[in-house]
Amino acid sequence: MAFELYYWPGLQGRGEFVRLALEEAGADYVDVARRHDGMVAMNRLLEGDGANRPPYAPPFLKDGDVLVGQTAAILLYLGRKLDLAPRDEQGQLWTHQIQLTIADLVAEAHDCHHPIASSLYYEDQKTEAKRRSADFRDSRIPKYLAWFETVLARNPHGTEHLVGDAITYADLSLFQAVDGLNYAFPIAMARLLSEAPAVAALHTQVAHRPRIAAYLASERRQPYNEQGIFRHYPELDA
Repeated sequence: MAFELYYWPGLQGRGEFVRLALEEAGADYVDVARRHDGMVAMNRLLEGDGANRPPYAPPFLKDGDVLVGQTAAILLYLGRKLDLAPRDEQGQLWTHQIQLTIADLVAEAHDCHHPIASSLYYEDQKTEAKRRSADFRDSRIPKYLAWFETVLARNPHGTEHLVGDAITYADLSLFQAVDGLNYAFPIAMARLLSEAPAVAALHTQVAHRPRIAAYLASERRQPYNEQGIFRHYPELDA
């Protein structure tokens, strides 16, 4: 039975972190909301549909009778099923910890263009967005990249992966975070990645993995746009 992924159509968003794991594993999955009447099915689950444990918001994943929400929790579940995480408990927890840190980075990237409220348009908070983005570029991105550089450098199996000696969902998610930041802040990231060579190398390496490369070149990979998490507003970049 195919995995069912539920996320807003037309957006990469947080659902993209799950898609990359499914694509790397060659898993059979359905991107439900992109299908005819898919939004009806997604909204039905969001409204509870009689479930005792309804998801709060997309993305969420259905695997038979299992329904799991929150990107990091979905990837924790898939990591075990798709061999995208270490087999030992300590390794699984470390991979999950890295994923949660990536989630923090993604949340901060989103708040650059919506620092006041998600319910307001970007144009209603441009002044605040400029201040928030300046701090994110100058202080927060470098701090995150330095940490990822340290994690890669201290991996006893080498700097090709964040955890162990094989690809994990954390590698795929770091690729997506860096790729999104490259889109949103191309000027700043060109400078910052020159100081984080191991992270830059991981981004390139993941992009060239056969299944990921095929996915990136396909129509399944939705383009970045100014409705998602990573948005390019030239006035926020420097």
